[in-house]
Amino acid sequence: MRLENLLALTHANLQSDPCVSNFENIIFNVNKVNRGDLFIAKNTEDIPEAIKNGAYGIFYESSTEILDNEIAWIQTANIDEALKKLLRFRLIEKEVIAYECNEIALKLAMNCITDSHFVVIYGNTEELFKKLWHIENRSTLLFSPTLNDQKLFANKKPAPSTSAQEITVIEKTLFETSFIYENKYYERQLISPFFIPYLEELFNIFKSLKINYKLKKLTSIEHFEAVFTNKNFEIKEFGTSNNVLIFESNINLMEVEINYLQNHATWANIIYILPQNTSLKANANTFIYKDKSEILDILKENKFNFAFIAGVDKTILEKKEEKQTGQLTLEF
Repeated sequence: MRLENLLALTHANLQSDPCVSNFENIIFNVNKVNRGDLFIAKNTEDIPEAIKNGAYGIFYESSTEILDNEIAWIQTANIDEALKKLLRFRLIEKEVIAYECNEIALKLAMNCITDSHFVVIYGNTEELFKKLWHIENRSTLLFSPTLNDQKLFANKKPAPSTSAQEITVIEKTLFETSFIYENKYYERQLISPFFIPYLEELFNIFKSLKINYKLKKLTSIEHFEAVFTNKNFEIKEFGTSNNVLIFESNINLMEVEINYLQNHATWANIIYILPQNTSLKANANTFIYKDKSEILDILKENKFNFAFIAGVDKTILEKKEEKQTGQLTLEF
């Protein structure tokens, strides 16, 4: 990329009078910097090594000492925003089209192998930049506006939709489904029947956009995630315990998931552990927490088959060894 184009796109300030005018690659990892590269210095302590490795430019936020006047020192108010501007221009240049879908369909798409020109995107700005900078010309992207800034995409469209029900469910439990789609049998997939309409939506996107795909063995997508535990809330294998914690980190999805549980698990003793800012009406089986450290106590004090826990994910069950006492504690 030419230096003058980078400055024009990012509105960053050139703080030196360099001899260079062009960069070979844009690099985030100082150990991967080669001669001619532009180094994105999120950690200014890496700058001397980047220069030693041959960087032609340093892109940074905080004021820092200019160590070599012959290379380009480029200061920006916000690295992430500057990278978004660069990436937006790059996607325009490559004639990329981005289709937007809901968060669940997007995460289900991550369980599929697709054509190389169809890319499912999710991640922070740096991750997206690395994934998309060298993308094929005229590629198609799938993104969710709840997960990524839609301003990245100049050419974006809503994903094709249909009301057709093309998946035939053969057998199901609350957290597992066997189904047929286009004469292919998918046996005992670790996906709740709750997700089948979203999976149909995804399959329709593939069909409408003529994307070749292969569905891998479905795994957890971090929504309505069933975690089987013992009485000490240690995670056990799927289906091997009677206590199940159901996690939903996105509180915007909790109402529809609670309704699903109430309609499809009428036999079960279910408790609902919800964050303080919820607008849902509480009942005798609903418990409100102000801080996530309170969740474990609520679980200990109540008997249940299923505990629906909103606003957090299963990482609250991760254990760590305390260095000072040697005791195992739950990490919150």
